[in-house]
Amino acid sequence: MGKFTGVLLASDFDDTFVGRRTESVSPENLKALEYFKSQGGTFTIATGRSYTTFLPQLYRCPVNAPVVLSNGAMGYDFAEEREIYRTELPLRCVEDIRTLMAALPNVAFEACHGEDIYVHNPNRVTELHLKKVGVPYTLSAIEDIPLPWIKVLFEESHEGLEKVQRFMLENFGDVYELVFSNKVLLEMTAKNCHKGSGVLQVAALKGIVSENIFTVGDNCNDISMFNIARMGFAPADCAAEVKDSGATLVSSSDEHAIADVIEIIDKMY
Repeated sequence: MGKFTGVLLASDFDDTFVGRRTESVSPENLKALEYFKSQGGTFTIATGRSYTTFLPQLYRCPVNAPVVLSNGAMGYDFAEEREIYRTELPLRCVEDIRTLMAALPNVAFEACHGEDIYVHNPNRVTELHLKKVGVPYTLSAIEDIPLPWIKVLFEESHEGLEKVQRFMLENFGDVYELVFSNKVLLEMTAKNCHKGSGVLQVAALKGIVSENIFTVGDNCNDISMFNIARMGFAPADCAAEVKDSGATLVSSSDEHAIADVIEIIDKMY
């Protein structure tokens, strides 16, 4: 037992736990997390990355709870090597995306089926994203991608993705969540499935109440985590929408944002 027993800290991975420019985890962050966990704290990652794209990064993350993956669509306990939950897209998503692409044919997307990634209509954004995550994928026609899908990641210019988001919400807003994870990546999950819902499932599994949940993230897909937490934090280099959300700003992701968060939490217990 320690002062942080029953306290959950959930952090975004890219551009929050890992620096935006440095692409590294600061020693200050790791030291602070060691202290947090030594005092009974529970730490996890909540990421837009799928199981396949997060697994190569797991060694960098000193988690002691299941991880929220695919923007909230999956929870996975890496210590026990088992899923704790999964929320799939409805099967109608295939026809809905066909309708989208008839209107906006230049958009690319990645679809996650289990641990496999399928790519349709790739563009420059797709190329850069797949190079960054460095995992195998399959180029495929829409009809050849096996079902069900866990999430879809749309890739285009920001202006192009704003059109995608608007089209999907206007036509299918009661079926899907569509939220940016950065300017050129737009995440689609089932309705009411997001990082916030995933963190709540991890908290429930650990017997942690909402007044003891703290979250940190840098982009639009992290705002759902702020909404379910006692307090939400963001690195100084976060998106403008995150600043506008009312999150408490700490140092940038290239410095020691997580250490700053833990320092603040330390004064609350």
